[in-house]
Amino acid sequence: MLLVIAYSRGARQSLRNVCRAHGDSVVRQFGRVALLETTEFGAFQALRLREKHGEAIQIERTRPFNEFAVVPEDVREAARSYENREQDAVPYGAFASGSDHPSTERMKGTEL
Repeated sequence: MLLVIAYSRGARQSLRNVCRAHGDSVVRQFGRVALLETTEFGAFQALRLREKHGEAIQIERTRPFNEFAVVPEDVREAARSYENREQDAVPYGAFASGSDHPSTERMKGTEL
């Protein structure tokens, strides 16, 4: 998918207009952000927005996030366990301390 981000008022208006006029190429729209299909037409729409608004339009190519392919099992298990904890007010660091769950520091320092 193509992620299109509009940073100025004019760019946001143009992005909304493109999304309305070419809804069949829009995967999803979130105000100043839209996901366009990865087709030549989607690229055409994104590029014409950048041509019109310059750096006020950012375009990124995205791909779906497959947690099972890129996130280690211990991190997925830690997220599951943390969200099912008995006390909601316990921060993750305290929750993970003394357990087999990965530390915040380790996770922050490890790229996916």
